[in-house]
Amino acid sequence: MERNRIREKADEAVRLLADLLSIPAVSREEEKKADFIEKYLRSCHHTVRREANNVWCLPDRFREGCPTLLLNAHIDTVRPTAAWTYDPFNPVIHEGRLYGLGSNDCGGGLVSLMQTFLLLADREEVPWNLVYLASAEEEVSGGNGVERVLPLLPPIDVAIVGEPTDMQPAIAEKGLMVLDVIARGKSGHAARDEGVNAIYEALSDVHWFRTYRFGRVSPLLGAVRMNLTMIQAGTQHNVVPDECRMVVDVRSNECYDNREILDEIVRNVHSEVAPRSTRLNSSRIAPDHPLVRSAVSLGGVPYGSPTLSDQALMPWPSLKLGPGDSARSHTADEYIGVDEIRRAVGFYCRLLTPDVSF
Repeated sequence: MERNRIREKADEAVRLLADLLSIPAVSREEEKKADFIEKYLRSCHHTVRREANNVWCLPDRFREGCPTLLLNAHIDTVRPTAAWTYDPFNPVIHEGRLYGLGSNDCGGGLVSLMQTFLLLADREEVPWNLVYLASAEEEVSGGNGVERVLPLLPPIDVAIVGEPTDMQPAIAEKGLMVLDVIARGKSGHAARDEGVNAIYEALSDVHWFRTYRFGRVSPLLGAVRMNLTMIQAGTQHNVVPDECRMVVDVRSNECYDNREILDEIVRNVHSEVAPRSTRLNSSRIAPDHPLVRSAVSLGGVPYGSPTLSDQALMPWPSLKLGPGDSARSHTADEYIGVDEIRRAVGFYCRLLTPDVSF
């Protein structure tokens, strides 16, 4: 009986994902997909809430004494590249793979967690109060995504974020900080050796960003990484540039928060440094957390993820765990395996009800 219900919910997840993939939902343009999800969840007779293009679902009643677990995945996508050979908005199943933009990132997790919620939300043997959230603007870390919803949710103890991890538990995740860096000089005529060349002024900082190593190295995420990714200077060949602008991509580990890293950078470089944001910190969950222990008992191998997700905006512990492969994300002809979704629903059910035999 239990296995049959899980199989039915998994098949429903595949059908639902095919419908969702046909609705474009580039970041900040998710309204139609949010409409579809809201209507679907209401048809399942659960309490549904919405804020902007974020939709969440609550169980019929909260049980006192039970911790609350958030099941979260995002509905938005990046824009399709010109390299697609399939129509990114006309989902098709070929040789067991469901092709479509957002199928792997993060459609598989979105529908698998949704069907898990619908199957388990009101069961007494589940040791959690479950909340399901389909959130917007994840791909751009936008302010109208999960960050806007946080104050409206019931108190959350822990979250599962359904990003593609091949159903392996990612117990730490790198953070992100983007820096605008400006080296100043003084303009002059290049022929007369006048002025102060801002490019030359920047060189020592370029070398520092390339060679500096932060002291604290994570066993899960490795070292903090800094990459100079953009540089711009000069207006024409015979004018000494008075400004050299650079962009630096910083990927933090859980040993630092972004403010600490920023302070260390400012102490060491001569250029002006301005962060675009410091709010996307690294995140982690304790290896001995019950969810992690449950995942390990089911064959999961904890690891650290280099990619950013909405975990960075969550103030509580979170575990990244979902069907699919992160390497397929943001690629042409993105796909999710049909069997990956089916396995995910079963895995989530066993994870959340460790005392029930499926």
